[in-house]
Amino acid sequence: MTQTFQKNQPKVVNAWAMYDWANSVFSLVIVSSVFPAYYQGVIQDTNNGSDLVTFLGFTLKSGVLFEYTISASFLIIALLSPMLTAVADYGGRKKTFMQFFCILGALGCGSLFFFDSVQDLPIGIIGFMAGLIGFAGSIVFNNSYLPDIVTEDQFDRVSAKGFSLGYIGSVLLLIVSLALILKGEAFGISGGLASRIVFLVTGVWWVGFAQYSFAYMPRNVYQRKAAGNWLLNGFQELGKVWEQVKGRPLLKKFLIAYFFFNMGVQTVIYVAALFGEEELNLDTTKLILTILVIQLVAIVGAWGFSRLSKRYGNIKALVVAVVIWIGICIGAYFTYTETMFYILAAVVGSVLGGIQSLSRATYAKLMPDETPDTASFFSFYDVTEKVSIVLGTLVYGILHQQYSMRISILALMVFFIIGLLFLVRIPSKNTYED
Repeated sequence: MTQTFQKNQPKVVNAWAMYDWANSVFSLVIVSSVFPAYYQGVIQDTNNGSDLVTFLGFTLKSGVLFEYTISASFLIIALLSPMLTAVADYGGRKKTFMQFFCILGALGCGSLFFFDSVQDLPIGIIGFMAGLIGFAGSIVFNNSYLPDIVTEDQFDRVSAKGFSLGYIGSVLLLIVSLALILKGEAFGISGGLASRIVFLVTGVWWVGFAQYSFAYMPRNVYQRKAAGNWLLNGFQELGKVWEQVKGRPLLKKFLIAYFFFNMGVQTVIYVAALFGEEELNLDTTKLILTILVIQLVAIVGAWGFSRLSKRYGNIKALVVAVVIWIGICIGAYFTYTETMFYILAAVVGSVLGGIQSLSRATYAKLMPDETPDTASFFSFYDVTEKVSIVLGTLVYGILHQQYSMRISILALMVFFIIGLLFLVRIPSKNTYED
């Protein structure tokens, strides 16, 4: 196998970062803001004011069904991604799989246009699941390109660039979406129809801008000769990666720490709007504006933590972020007013981008140098992330169903504390030789 690709090419780096611009609109518009508010509104307006729904024979709170849908979606992708990424790494089909999941996610967004009442609940849930699977599936391949296209000294900067572009692009579309929802009636477009149009536009934005990334990102950085069945070779490659992970103590500690603190981070991302709607009775406009504030602050936060890590090391910067997240959980438990919710949202934004971009860059630094198995290695990272989302949203949903969202938040605080305990056992430096 030989590397045939020159790293640090500006055009390729920009194309890679542009995919964050393309797909981050799904995370913000569909997952975090417009769809959760629209989903709860449709259920209440067409279900006689009740928040109880029946799906697949089970009756549960609509918010809990939303949380369980997230858990099920990420469980599916967690089971698929190790096989897919191993095959992609060995057969040179990394970009092909990335394109497939991108199209799947965009189609899922478009299908939400047909979710208009509680009778259409299966369409809404299945479309939302398809979007989540496409979003999560494409990200693992995009992440795996990072060590392929840039040298280690560029990991933090380029990772932060991707996240920042993602925040900027998604904020722009959210502003347009908010304007359409608020002013659409002046053009004969109801609030519900405006939201459904937003879902269509989100899908078009995602698949449209992704074409720029696909045009310039390499199809296969390493030339490798496949012997026998690609699928079997893929599992063999995963086994080799696992053996390397077991022999790298720092990488193992980081994955454990990441598993726990990511349970909290990702769950907050997916349920923040539901918390504001259910616990504080905020309307759709206020929820979208709150999420908008989070995104704007996160743009600055991603670059701020990048500079912090450059001066003090990745781990120390991550420790600071996790400590702030613990404070966020405590603050959320005692939040009962709009003002407190807005302040909390600003704090969330200050650490959201930083902890995500630094986690991706830190893992890339801890991987073996010049490994050809980047997709397989990032599948471990991806599976860790996805399983943590499954367990985080599942625990949150169970406690939400039995008690309340405030009790669920306390569980998230425990996850952050456990992650912190593992994180502080890793030395903080900019270059690792595990």
